[in-house]
Amino acid sequence: MHLKNHVWRPLYIVLAIVGGILLTRTLLVPGDFGIHERGYMYGWHRKSNEAEWKAYRVKYKTAKVCAECHKDKYNDIKDSPHASISCENCHGPNYDHPKDPLGLKIDRSRALCIRCHAYMPYKDNIRAKIPGIDPLLHYPQAECVMCHYPHNPTKPNPKYNRREVKP
Repeated sequence: MHLKNHVWRPLYIVLAIVGGILLTRTLLVPGDFGIHERGYMYGWHRKSNEAEWKAYRVKYKTAKVCAECHKDKYNDIKDSPHASISCENCHGPNYDHPKDPLGLKIDRSRALCIRCHAYMPYKDNIRAKIPGIDPLLHYPQAECVMCHYPHNPTKPNPKYNRREVKP
C-alpha cells in the first residue's frame, strides 16, 4: 500500500524537529554532563564543575549548629510548636555567623510571623493546622513578640509585659 503525501509530510516534520532537538543538545550540552559514578545522589551535573561546587561555601546550616552557642534558645524551641522550623527560616542564613555576629538578623516584625500565621481557610491542607490570625484585627498596633515568645509561642514573652499592649 502506498502512503500518501498527507502522511509523509507530518512524519518528515516530526523527524526534522527531533533531529533539530538532538543537534541542539549535542551543540549546547557539555560532554561531561551526566549523573556519573554516584548515580542520582547529586543529580545531573558537569563533572568538570565539581571542584567549583566543593569550594562553594554553605549558606544554610542546621539548628544543631545554632545549639552549640544558643543552648537556651534551642532548648526552648525543641519541644515547642515551632520545633520543625529551622532557625534560619526566621533569622536568615547562618553564612558567616559567629564570625560576623551581625550576619544574622533578629527580625521582630509582624510581617515575619504573619507570613505563616495569617489565617487561611484551607480546610484540607496542612496549612489549616497552623494557628492563624486576621492581622488587621489581632492587635494591629503591636509586634507579635510583645505577647508571644517566638522560640516557644505557647509561653508569654518574658522580655515584655503583656499590659503594654492595649486592644
